[in-house]
Amino acid sequence: MRINKITIAALAVVAGLSLTACQNDDAATDQSNSSASASSSSSSSNGGSGSGGSAQGASKDSTGKNTDEGKGTVAGTGSDEGGTTGKCRTDELEVTATDHTVEGDPEGLVAVEFTNGGGRDCAISGYAGVDLKTNAGSLSAERTGEQAPSVTLKDGESVAFAVSYPVNDSGGSGVRITGLVVTPPDETKSVTLDWPGAASLPVTDGSGSSVRVGPIGSAGQGG
Repeated sequence: MRINKITIAALAVVAGLSLTACQNDDAATDQSNSSASASSSSSSSNGGSGSGGSAQGASKDSTGKNTDEGKGTVAGTGSDEGGTTGKCRTDELEVTATDHTVEGDPEGLVAVEFTNGGGRDCAISGYAGVDLKTNAGSLSAERTGEQAPSVTLKDGESVAFAVSYPVNDSGGSGVRITGLVVTPPDETKSVTLDWPGAASLPVTDGSGSSVRVGPIGSAGQGG
């Protein structure tokens, strides 16, 4: 009986130890699960901060993009700085010449007209270059000295200037005119036209040009 009591007592101690161990294991497991949950929650929280950082980065990218677009707008404005209109070019202008001489006047008058066909508005002002081709060589017209207004030609619009010259009433053959060369203001490319005026100029002593050119817009003002 003594032996059985000792055995039963021993088994009771072992069972108690086993129960305590199980309880400790359960407690450790709960603590581990609790730590894992806290770690997961912390990771989620850190992930939210990471998203905020990306959004902030996107905001910076967006700011950079807006800055670039602003530069583009400035460059675009610079291409038409001050709202100025480009000058009329020879290739954009249709050039014609007609006789406007009034019978009985001591001077003949030819009107040279520029018509804008460039598909855009353009600016023209000052004096055109005018040279008469003659059988004695080229004769350059002198400027009248009148003030030259600035003119903006819309597409399809025209402006004219006057070329005046002395009428040959000497009875002689004079200097025969064979052509008219016109160079628009501020251009180097010329246009050659048929001369629509009188066939000849009187012979002069060569002390100065007998042909004069008025500024753009002067046609009909008598040279």
